[in-house]
Amino acid sequence: MPSEEWTTIEHVSRYLERADEFPHRMEGEGVLLEHVPRDARRVLDIGTGDGRLLALLQADRPEIAGVGIDFSDVMLARAHDRFGVDERVELVKHDLTEPLPDLGRFDAVVSSFVIHHLEHERKRTLYAEAFDLLEPGGVFANFEHVASPTQRLHLAFFEAINEPIEHEDPSDRLLDVHTQLDWLREIGFDDVDCYWKWLEMALLVGVKP
Repeated sequence: MPSEEWTTIEHVSRYLERADEFPHRMEGEGVLLEHVPRDARRVLDIGTGDGRLLALLQADRPEIAGVGIDFSDVMLARAHDRFGVDERVELVKHDLTEPLPDLGRFDAVVSSFVIHHLEHERKRTLYAEAFDLLEPGGVFANFEHVASPTQRLHLAFFEAINEPIEHEDPSDRLLDVHTQLDWLREIGFDDVDCYWKWLEMALLVGVKP
């Protein structure tokens, strides 16, 4: 089970109140949008939270149908509030420590600041599950919190986002970019790279052949 703190209204509210304040976040999200295929019709958002990323995708291309999965009832309630009765969006409760459910096939699988909470072995198996869900030519795009190469740079990141290091999320299981890119290549993705990065925020992308 992921960290219980994400099931509390207090923790979720604090995070969402700051969601737009993280430096360069919207810049990274914009690059993610650019790399989701223009003709994508069905998108899976792993750890959708309040539906922020799905909403950005739909604003950019209204024809997209999205499936958002998350384990937090508090987050899913926020997502239901955001999308209302929008039939283009399906929200599913799911614990990401368990294998992804059978949700059909997708033209893109995306995620934003979620997978780093999982243990490293589960990160890798989740990437493989995302690969299996994609149609040929489909894109996996993970906008992620990654590990810094040194403790000094880790502290610099927290200073840059104006967050005391004492507030570091105990559920974080940060991992370096290069290891994750190697995993994506080993799984079978093409065109794998870090398409955008600022300190501990990075966009990891791969395309299914």
